[in-house]
Amino acid sequence: MAPALSVRRVALVHEEDYFWHESRVDFGPWVEGDAQFETPEPRRRLLQLLQRTGLADRCVRVRASELTDDDLVRVHTPAYVARIRAADLTGGEAGESAPFGPGSFSIARRSAGGVHAAVASVLDGTTDCGFALVRPPGHHAEVDRGRGFCIFANIAVAIEKARVSAGAAPVRVAVVDWDVHHGNGSQSIYYDDADTLTVSIHQSGLYPKDSGRIEEVGGPAAPGTNINIPLPPGSGEGAYLYAWDTVIAPAVTAFKPDLIVVACGFDASQLDPSGRMLLTAGSFAALTARALDLAGSLCNGRLVLAQEGGYSPIYVPLCGAAVVSSLLGIESLDDPLSGIGGTEQQPLQEHQREIVDRAAQVHQLA
Repeated sequence: MAPALSVRRVALVHEEDYFWHESRVDFGPWVEGDAQFETPEPRRRLLQLLQRTGLADRCVRVRASELTDDDLVRVHTPAYVARIRAADLTGGEAGESAPFGPGSFSIARRSAGGVHAAVASVLDGTTDCGFALVRPPGHHAEVDRGRGFCIFANIAVAIEKARVSAGAAPVRVAVVDWDVHHGNGSQSIYYDDADTLTVSIHQSGLYPKDSGRIEEVGGPAAPGTNINIPLPPGSGEGAYLYAWDTVIAPAVTAFKPDLIVVACGFDASQLDPSGRMLLTAGSFAALTARALDLAGSLCNGRLVLAQEGGYSPIYVPLCGAAVVSSLLGIESLDDPLSGIGGTEQQPLQEHQREIVDRAAQVHQLA
């Protein structure tokens, strides 16, 4: 059981209907259809662990914002939003590897509303930082299509609504994505936006295969505001923390954001079926602690973590609990599975260092 004393007010956003989103896929007439990797169970079990351990009670429960289609079209094309709405009764395909079932339009819109609620809570001072346990995820969604289990770009929709809201609207926002897959959606949406820094640390060449290279540095109006760190399979905590200290922290510091949002996937964990990385629950706690330090030094602690990928029903709950504990400023739960995966490969390897150093050199951070 975690200690009783918390040092921060942490917004925790979750809604029951997030677990009702259906992503079943049809494999054709010869093989029975089945669920995608993206199912409710890892997130449901994470919420249950937070509740059973008392971590949820130490957070501030924040309800998802009720967004409108006008909020969605600040990011997505009206035609795309209309297409998803039209298929709400039957379900359909938002795009490549993004199936959805009946009712998912409103659930996906509320998922974006969950991220916005956490952002709004932090910006108005109700809480110090936040964790949005939302579903479906959003970091692969582009302006005119869904991709990779994502329907709407949750983080971008939240940022753009916050930017037009009254009060302390953020002008400059840093989006740091540590999901194992490249954050192509955030990159494509903000590629030519000088007020938004997008950073993605991911497994090289995993998904999407056509994006996530170091050389993708931003558009003509925003050179240097898109940073990719494509780590090789088998990278562990040493590589991630070296990338944070060498590239991510210096880049975000130079950018001077008003708000930091983390696309918080847990699929870079040692037990995830969709990636080949070696992070532990403790690794995610360490990354969260670094994000907190960065936000504390740059933007009055304004930090929001938004749930993205993570497909191990066994390990996602432990990783998520470690993140929430870190946000609260209390000791994490014991991780009984920390020694399973590649402990000898956890330290930084030379070939991993070379990739991180090249990213630093391209962005003149070395």
